[in-house]
Amino acid sequence: MSDTYHRGFKFRLYPTLEQAIQINKTIGCCRFSYNLALGKQREKDLLWWITEEMFQNGQLHSNEWKGPKFSANASMKDNAEYKKTTSWLKEVDSTAIQNTIQNLGEAYKSYYKKEKGKPKFKSKKNEIQSYTSKCNYNKGVELYVL
Repeated sequence: MSDTYHRGFKFRLYPTLEQAIQINKTIGCCRFSYNLALGKQREKDLLWWITEEMFQNGQLHSNEWKGPKFSANASMKDNAEYKKTTSWLKEVDSTAIQNTIQNLGEAYKSYYKKEKGKPKFKSKKNEIQSYTSKCNYNKGVELYVL
């Protein structure tokens, strides 16, 4: 077992108006990127299921379609390409978006191992909104907005 442990601290923040706007933009961009990556993977999964149904109905001899499992690295590359045409994604901390896609990758790993259910889309209506950003020395700061 590892001797390292994680310690958490709670702080009450009183952001200025500009800081509050930036925090909300970051949360929105993270949610958008997460949902975009999840949507693309769900489309790939749907193609497999359609092919499988056609195989079960006798319309195909076999289901040879192999959809790729979710890859956080590939999804981050897709997101980088999407940023080139979407200017408002450039306004926020890129490490926050990268962490969000990494979290989706972890959720899919748990799903593939049958430890947890299928990842769900994030909603603006959720009571707790958060994002994680990398800081100095690879220590992360997680921000929850209530």
